Amino acid sequence: MRLEIPVGERTMVLETGKLARQAGGAVLVQLGDTVLLSTATRSQAPRPGVDFLPLSVDIEERMSAAGKIPGGFLKREGRPSDRAILTARLTDRPIRPLFPKGYRNEIQVIGTVFGADQETPYDTVSMVGASAALALSDLPFDGPIGAVRVARTLDGDFILNPTYAQIEDSDLDLVVAGTKEAITMVEAGADEVPEEVMVDAMLIAQDAIRTQAEAIEGWAREIGKEKQQVAAAAENPFLAELRGRYLDRVKEAIINPDRRERHEALDELRAELIEGHDPEEAEQIQAAVSVLQKEAFRELLLRDHKRTDLRGMDEIRPTSAEVGRIPRVHGTGLFARGETQVLSSLALADLGLAQRLDTIEPATGKRFMHHYNFPPYSTGETGRVGAPRRREIGHGALAERALLPVIPSEDTFPYAMRIISDVLESNGSSSMASVCGSTLAFMDGGVPIKAPVAGVAMGLVKEGDDYVILTDIQGLEDHLGDMDFKVAGTRDGITALQMDMKITGVSADLLREALGQAQKGRLEILDVMLGTIAEPRSEVSEFAPRVETLKIPTDKIGLLIGPGGKTINALQDEYGVNISVEDDGQVYVAGEGVAATEAAGAINAMTRDVEAGEIYNGKVVKTTNFGAFVELTPGRDGLVHISRLAPGRQRVERVEDVVNEGDRIKVRVLEIDKQKRISLEKLED
Repeated sequence: MRLEIPVGERTMVLETGKLARQAGGAVLVQLGDTVLLSTATRSQAPRPGVDFLPLSVDIEERMSAAGKIPGGFLKREGRPSDRAILTARLTDRPIRPLFPKGYRNEIQVIGTVFGADQETPYDTVSMVGASAALALSDLPFDGPIGAVRVARTLDGDFILNPTYAQIEDSDLDLVVAGTKEAITMVEAGADEVPEEVMVDAMLIAQDAIRTQAEAIEGWAREIGKEKQQVAAAAENPFLAELRGRYLDRVKEAIINPDRRERHEALDELRAELIEGHDPEEAEQIQAAVSVLQKEAFRELLLRDHKRTDLRGMDEIRPTSAEVGRIPRVHGTGLFARGETQVLSSLALADLGLAQRLDTIEPATGKRFMHHYNFPPYSTGETGRVGAPRRREIGHGALAERALLPVIPSEDTFPYAMRIISDVLESNGSSSMASVCGSTLAFMDGGVPIKAPVAGVAMGLVKEGDDYVILTDIQGLEDHLGDMDFKVAGTRDGITALQMDMKITGVSADLLREALGQAQKGRLEILDVMLGTIAEPRSEVSEFAPRVETLKIPTDKIGLLIGPGGKTINALQDEYGVNISVEDDGQVYVAGEGVAATEAAGAINAMTRDVEAGEIYNGKVVKTTNFGAFVELTPGRDGLVHISRLAPGRQRVERVEDVVNEGDRIKVRVLEIDKQKRISLEKLED
């Protein structure tokens, strides 16, 4: 069975019934020549001992999809790429809220990329495929969803499902997902785009999403499996009684600016209530207290108009910023907001250390990398450390996306840049704190960013027509609220945006209000940051490498590199530098102190054409009975005839009476004949 869904000027094609027929639901999705198989399968019985939805989403990239063989020794796919992990998160976020509360059967959604045409991003293809596979399966899924990418031309026109080339030429890269009723997820990178433009793009995306969702819904009615019947969750036998007796006490416990004291007060209440009860009853009481916590939180905001830490709805927490905190690091930024604290450390290197990407996408490398670490001590807990989890990769990528629009060009600043953001303390919005810390580190390190970037996380609590928008949410407000809306940008506009909804959606007017409130908070945070460091330092750190750039003729690249890299390696060893050569003849020389300048001078001398009258300090590489051959630059020799070895053309019996191999002598170029042979004369030192 085949379904075609037009989106903008392109058509997405879905097919089912031929491949992976034993999966719960399987759909082959194609956009352009990018092809992805989405499957959705559940376990036959609930997973015992869990109190959460056991949903996993995995993306499997096949290098053959792009006609490539994996690098390395194994020559087969290994751990998922960052892009695969980010796409898995992007697919997970809009579908997770659409399963019944209390559903405990394991659910596995797998997207396998079989074709990557190097023109079409596969992330929205994965999202639509997962939606269709779930809709056709017997899983109790309250979808389907649609998903679309939006770009904007230089003329201000929006493009739906753009190609990589169109995204490259756009100031907006927006991915939106949702049901036919409303938007539920947003992910965006932008080049200082105004808030109103962002809202307009989301509204255009919503129309396309509605078309997709309605098409998949009709397809599922026609050929989908009968849905699994899920019994309604049993009423907690303790909830009504505890609500009447303890709701006000729970409310009093959570009204406290101190996160630890708030937890201690709730733990004390739980211990008091479960005393004397068997384990099963104790578990039900604990669950009832969690429900009361959410009810108390929502009453405080919607009825009493109070936040748990007593801030105003649009008030950010106490904020501080420091730079230069760690000696010798090329740049550091320490940013704190409330009980969230991030230390961002900058390292600069030559372009030879830019990251090379071995993926199925067109991108082959990047010179700016942002990595985010969330150690367990940041929340006062113990836990695993080691390889980054999916959440850490996602948060790192969000901050990287927020900073990319202000990174100086390679011509202006020829460095590879890496920032590590370590979360030292966390109580909400650590990803946005890492944006702020990274901006401070850039400025402290002398990176001439185009503008400082700050980020803030917004929240929402909504019931019916009543709602409250919260600025700079803390962990409790994120956990119990209806929206997590992260916005990063400069004074002039948005550079990154991420939104997840736990309810059916929000109106355009509410989005405008949230973005306006976020802009106010972002500007306040920028004021604090700029009060610490107003602009990037004029010079990079004394401990950072110095990079010299020069351009050589492309026909001289082979001369610079030498046979088997002999010449360039000799230069690197002699001067203690790293040299990178681009295909267009651009050369980057990185080293400490004056070494880079001296090496660049040597390269310039070596690759420019030798002209009559020029003077060189050359090395004697060979002597004969008629003269001495002198190396002017690597690969360029000239002859000093025996008659021109002594001043005043005095007679010389033997060349070795004046010079020997290995000597350094000053020579002048006399003539270059038609066969490019160079005649020299020796000068007095």
